[in-house]
Amino acid sequence: MASAPAFVAPRRVTTLTAPEAQALVRMWRDSFEHGVGIRDPHPLHEQIDFLLTKVMPAHVVRVVEEDGRPVGFMASTPDSVAQLYVRVDRIGRGIGSALLALAQAESAGHLWLYTFARNLRARAFYERHGFVDIGHGFEPNWQLEDVRFEWRRGGARPG
Repeated sequence: MASAPAFVAPRRVTTLTAPEAQALVRMWRDSFEHGVGIRDPHPLHEQIDFLLTKVMPAHVVRVVEEDGRPVGFMASTPDSVAQLYVRVDRIGRGIGSALLALAQAESAGHLWLYTFARNLRARAFYERHGFVDIGHGFEPNWQLEDVRFEWRRGGARPG
């Protein structure tokens, strides 16, 4: 049995070439579809445009790569985590935990994020990392129930 590759620290990304953006979005979509259990109906070029024009300008983007391919990705601010995805075949190897720990370390002492209620694995992941479910809502674009999670340094209850 081959051992897991050593974890490679994420690199901060400020620009992406077209092939890098496409590879990142394909990994993101596969991970999303795996976790949420639905197919993303948006054309690939729309999601690449969303990444480049909405996500990257408003967030610090970090990418973990193995052999030049993205295996993890996080977009965050000092207050929130907007995106956190790990390549499906790398889930459970500490990549997401390392990215989330980085967001927590760089935070203002608290973070919030949303995940879909049906993504039980993501919900359990955030709870293991000290996030608390503070409410459920409805995401109109996807027509799915979502969950808002909050984390506070030192484990203080949000509120």
